[in-house]
Amino acid sequence: MKRWTRSVLDIAVIIGLVIAAKTAIAEPYYVPSGSMEPTLQIGDELLATKYPYGYSSASLPVFVTLPESQRILGALPHRGDVVVFRWPGDRSQIWVKRVVGLPGDRIEMKDGRLWINDQQVELKPDGVGQNESEDGSREPVERFIETLPGGRAHTIFKHATVGQFDNTPEITVPQGHVFVMGDNRDNSADSRIPLDMGGVGLLPVSDLVGRVDALVGSWDLAAKRQPVWEWPAALRLSRFFTAVK
Repeated sequence: MKRWTRSVLDIAVIIGLVIAAKTAIAEPYYVPSGSMEPTLQIGDELLATKYPYGYSSASLPVFVTLPESQRILGALPHRGDVVVFRWPGDRSQIWVKRVVGLPGDRIEMKDGRLWINDQQVELKPDGVGQNESEDGSREPVERFIETLPGGRAHTIFKHATVGQFDNTPEITVPQGHVFVMGDNRDNSADSRIPLDMGGVGLLPVSDLVGRVDALVGSWDLAAKRQPVWEWPAALRLSRFFTAVK
């Protein structure tokens, strides 16, 4: 009986340590959609580092969903950080986007170009990329390098046509919130879109889970439609253990 009790306690301690590590240090998540292409691809497994922004109920492992709470040891993201967060519309869902606006910033979209505090964000053509959909299909799309105020540069996808959310009224980011966008600008439900329309709206800092620093693996999900013996070939080995910018 004592041996059985000790085994149960050992298992409980191990589970507790795993939960504590996932809460306090880092937790892996996989990318199910193309909203952050080309930075993140469908099937990437990313690592969200949790301590940079402090802790709240959002920091708990993904299978634990509690109401919103205040952060302790809290800190704001830097403009340009790729962040994982609980979607305010359903906190059991984990989303990933890039922070482009901080409290006090005035954000506006004009003809598909991002403006921050009355300044048009620098955008340079960078050839053509391949936009992948969830069904595995691909289409060519223009690629650009966007440089945010402060000098953080990243790659985005942008179709030539002007879409529904390429022109938005100026909005001032309130305290305790950030403005997030997907790098795949025509395929991202983000802060340009109100929460009641399926977007993010202005994201409360309390919903932040962590900062995306690296990928730990990647597998092309379209390979699920292929014979199982072809699945290993879908591993994107070049993306394993790479930094996310």
